Amino acid sequence: MKKIVLIEDDADLFALLKYNLEKEGYFFAGSQTGKGAIDLCRRERPDLIILDIMLPDSDGLEICKAIRSHPELANIPVIFLTARATETDRIVGLELGANDYIVKPFFVRELIARIKIQFRSQGQPARSLKAGSLELDRNACRVYLAGEELTLTATEFRLLEFLMSRPGVVFSREQLLNAVWGHDRAVTDRTVDVYVLRLRQKVERDPANPHSIRSVRGFGYSFNDGAGATADTAAEGAGSPG
Repeated sequence: MKKIVLIEDDADLFALLKYNLEKEGYFFAGSQTGKGAIDLCRRERPDLIILDIMLPDSDGLEICKAIRSHPELANIPVIFLTARATETDRIVGLELGANDYIVKPFFVRELIARIKIQFRSQGQPARSLKAGSLELDRNACRVYLAGEELTLTATEFRLLEFLMSRPGVVFSREQLLNAVWGHDRAVTDRTVDVYVLRLRQKVERDPANPHSIRSVRGFGYSFNDGAGATADTAAEGAGSPG
């Protein structure tokens, strides 16, 4: 599931976009101030950033420049969402590295359509994910550890795929529930703990001392970005060992 970060100071618009983006199936994070925007993006590692220009404490243009000059964020699509409507404003915004420029007022459906265009241009995700001896084949919905196929339930597979595709990002239990189980669910935070425990029993060499799926006390869970996670393209050979 794609993650979108929104930097927008208008509380009503922020709430409206949060509702519609999550309804559309996107994972959402955001801030109503520009302060800390770069740290937020580094922490969340979004697939796309929606950025207001006229923020109460910051200049959105400067934030965009900082995003484009940051090695971890430079390739993330940025859509400006602003009341600045002149041709010069548009040109400046695009020249600073924005991928799109939408003027307020706007239709939410148009914004979502433009978001989808950005995601289509990013191409298809890698077929397989690897972290050391652990390999997840998205197409075949199979997981291997040191060449041996593991038996995972559909929910275990989705949870592992979500974590492996975002190494190093710490997710709360609520975030994992929304991403893996969805909003229409009748499960609790404890469900995440149970499934993480089951996954560790299957993918960890030593489940009592997990290396890949780590707990972050007081926050949630993260896939260890020091485990050597890599993404293979579809052209790099078969996804299933042997």
